[in-house]
Amino acid sequence: MFKIKQIHSNYIKRTLLSLFYINIFFHCFLIQSQLKFKQPNVILIMTDDQGYGDLACHGNPIIKTPNIDVLYQESTRLTNFHVSPTCAPTRGALMTGHYTNRTGVWHTIGGRSLLRKDEVTIADVFLENNYKTAIFGKWHLGDNYPYRPNDRGFDFAYYHGAGGVGQTPDHWNNAYFDDIYMRNGIKEQASGFVTDVLFNEAISYIDTVKNSDKPFFTYISTNAPHGPMHAPKKYADMYAEANIPVAVQHFFGMITNIDDNVEKLRNYLAKNNLTDNTIFIFTTDNGTSAGNKVFNAGMRGKKNSEYDGGHRVPFFIHWPEGHFNQPFKQNKITSFVDVVPTILELTRSKNTLDIKFDGNSITPLLYSPNTRWPDRTIFTDSQRVLDPIKWRKSAVMTNQWRLINGNELYDMHKDPSQNTNIAESNPEIVNNLRKEYENWWQDISSSFSEPTAIYIGDIKANPVSLTSHDWLGENSKVPWQQKQIRQAIREKDGKHKGYWYLDIKEAGQYKFTLSRWPIEAQTAIISDMRAGATVAGQPAFRATKGKAFKAVEAKVNIANLSQSKLVEADDITVEFELELPKGKSKLIATFIDKNQHELGAYYVQVEKLIM
Repeated sequence: MFKIKQIHSNYIKRTLLSLFYINIFFHCFLIQSQLKFKQPNVILIMTDDQGYGDLACHGNPIIKTPNIDVLYQESTRLTNFHVSPTCAPTRGALMTGHYTNRTGVWHTIGGRSLLRKDEVTIADVFLENNYKTAIFGKWHLGDNYPYRPNDRGFDFAYYHGAGGVGQTPDHWNNAYFDDIYMRNGIKEQASGFVTDVLFNEAISYIDTVKNSDKPFFTYISTNAPHGPMHAPKKYADMYAEANIPVAVQHFFGMITNIDDNVEKLRNYLAKNNLTDNTIFIFTTDNGTSAGNKVFNAGMRGKKNSEYDGGHRVPFFIHWPEGHFNQPFKQNKITSFVDVVPTILELTRSKNTLDIKFDGNSITPLLYSPNTRWPDRTIFTDSQRVLDPIKWRKSAVMTNQWRLINGNELYDMHKDPSQNTNIAESNPEIVNNLRKEYENWWQDISSSFSEPTAIYIGDIKANPVSLTSHDWLGENSKVPWQQKQIRQAIREKDGKHKGYWYLDIKEAGQYKFTLSRWPIEAQTAIISDMRAGATVAGQPAFRATKGKAFKAVEAKVNIANLSQSKLVEADDITVEFELELPKGKSKLIATFIDKNQHELGAYYVQVEKLIM
């Protein structure tokens, strides 16, 4: 008996000693792993209006995307990844890890595409973690301080105005080729097609920082294939024999051009030994805008739709050192609010700014299809209105279910095309999903009460240039692109209702400069405008002849102050000076003709005068 006890005691001692050494070895391994870990670079590519079905690797029978198809084969893919049905809202969530309605970005125009000042972006967090940060292309979260990319954590920014080339805040007559873009807020002439320019600029930037002691975060956000559809000729010609409209030929051509640029960037990374430790992500901002009639991967809906075709998009992540370099797909439901927390975990970046994310890090899902993961409910909607409306174009989503607009239910396991509404026969599931939505809405709706204000009179940005893209007003026509400026778009009843919501940061004397045409056009207020050069594909915004508005008076109203002046025949601008108090106020600026019809001043520059 004693011998048995002694043997048992010795066994326990040896076991405990083994466990002790295993524990030491494990901790040494962790320490060594931490010492060896080098924070990876991050490249995030987001294309504009390209849907899940607009890739050959997803089954599109016409489109040519051989290089993204290779990336697909070398990546972990999220096959059930959801964003917003429209572009700026997706970007608001992608940058913050917060649901887009919470960030103030629930529309693409009308003052509702400005990312609230208190939101922290992924670029802010990366700066805190010793990264170099840069954006190339489409920002669409504000064109004025404090909402510009350089104000939101990007220490380098090369971009166009608003949500697309040729939109109202963009340089006048830009049309995808040889345009003028912004380099850190300064306009600069470019040469070539917009997507080529953006990727070339991104490669040039990476080349300057690759030997730095800091990793880099590079966000390439293409304008393509957003309309109007203009592709370089050789790319559009690839689809000339296909039985598809000319606009779709150019849409697919723009995507194939993106594909070639993805190859160019990946070849650069490989040549410079940057591939292995670079997290390379490819995704898109919403469902297709033009390709659905050719191929939509069996989904219902397109851009702006609450059905899956509006918001289920590609998401590929490639990172050899992180073991994301084999073909692997994850089918569990994921969302745009998961991207920031996931990237921060993968890069071992600290959440020093203590952000509470709406999403989760999905890192475990990226490694195994069999990861145990609780079912979850996520949300998306399309709120292209002044103030969000409960249930408007909404989707409440789980792995199996879609509750659409609060009253349609679809079983995605049996009916992925969302053809058969089974809400009536599944009241318990409907009620449970409605409760989830109600809780979500209550949580996010506290931020809806006040518009996001554009700053004036701040030393960091003076003067400030305002455009009609950011007009608010329940019934106001919002001329968000340059064709509408040329058409002199206005309210049907002839009375202007739009306004800018401003935050006057300092009391004092302010100068307001009103113009009907952008300053760079140097055209008189009452004049028409000749049509600009045409571009192959869809009609360019600039190809519309500019309509004259025979203004006789200009007027401003702000902070309970109002002034008016006569408009002379050769006036390009009209200037006003007003003494303003500090605080928030609406600005209304109009031109008035002899019949008392009003045209909003599409362009207003506001400058605080230094007395």
